[in-house]
Amino acid sequence: MSNSKRRFFLRYISIIQKLRTMESSFDEIKKYLDKQSRDSGNFLSIEIRTFQRDIIDIRDIFNIDIKCNSQNKYYISDDGDVSYRSRMLETFDQLDLLYKAKNHSKFIYYETRVPSGSQNMHGILHGIHNCTLISFHHEKNWEDNITYRTVEPYALKESQYRWYLIAKDRKDGKVKTFALDRISELHPEKEKFIYPKELDMDRMFKHSFGIMTDSKEVKEIILSFDMDQRKYLGSLRIHDSQTVLLDTEEEYRISLKMLITYDLKKEILSYGDLVEVISPKSLRKEIREIHRRADKMNT
Repeated sequence: MSNSKRRFFLRYISIIQKLRTMESSFDEIKKYLDKQSRDSGNFLSIEIRTFQRDIIDIRDIFNIDIKCNSQNKYYISDDGDVSYRSRMLETFDQLDLLYKAKNHSKFIYYETRVPSGSQNMHGILHGIHNCTLISFHHEKNWEDNITYRTVEPYALKESQYRWYLIAKDRKDGKVKTFALDRISELHPEKEKFIYPKELDMDRMFKHSFGIMTDSKEVKEIILSFDMDQRKYLGSLRIHDSQTVLLDTEEEYRISLKMLITYDLKKEILSYGDLVEVISPKSLRKEIREIHRRADKMNT
């Protein structure tokens, strides 16, 4: 990213942050950007014509609509899709960090990560938008053999820092998930398919943790945590259904309404002895048995 383009994005984000705090006149926005310029060392100052162009760019890039009221105050009239906007801002923050890391490599440390398969995203999205089949080689994590798949691509879904393709496998007609980092040699096909009107991705994963939907019955899951986990679970919820049942100095207890899947059990186990499964009894028994086997293996 060139320094000038980076500066444009920094200015867009500064304008969004200012207007999300309060509606402001152009003079107030200009003073805010002047202060940001002094504080950051980046030249963000603008005149009214540039600001008008920025409004259009912000709408196109972030899906955020900025308007002016009768008091000549600018405000955000449509904040767009919250998850889309948040991810766009987060992505730019990370890009900006990578840019700065060139000169601060001794102070910024990145986690070593395996390939995400992001190189296949454009080909998959082309298939989704145009309703055309795609073919690829796929290798499961737990199997050595590589299979050739032809699928109807429906959606992309992120889960725990990995991306997955949701698609119907033409081999058996079942809707499945394919991890992008296990896909190779992706090819677009000419054959079209009809996107199923009854398919609702939000409904499909509404009660799931991650990408698995192997359980069919939604259960109420009650978990009791050590109080040290209170702030962590409040800011990074396990699931949208999470509600607080008990909040004392001794215990932080929550309720979840979810499918009991392998992914959810892995998440519960990740808390170790800081969590107790209260109910359902079947899950409590299963988690206890897993801990028992692990203890036996390590003694």
